[in-house]
Amino acid sequence: MHTTHPTGRRTRLARLARARTRRAVGAASRRLLGDRGAATAEYAVATMAAVGFAGLLVIILRGDEVRGILTDLVRNALTVG
Repeated sequence: MHTTHPTGRRTRLARLARARTRRAVGAASRRLLGDRGAATAEYAVATMAAVGFAGLLVIILRGDEVRGILTDLVRNALTVG
């Protein structure tokens, strides 16, 4: 036996479908907007890594052996013949 839905039930189902859609869109937008500060955090981590690497280079280049190697390299590059 096939029965048709009363108009009231269709209206209620349509209202429920719209409510589910609004909730789904709201949840998706909250998830997307929740990552808004992620790029800033990534830049901060990359900046800190670069600062650490630069500090390590400064420590290495202040050593006497490295300074001697660099001085010899510059002298050889500037001497003619």
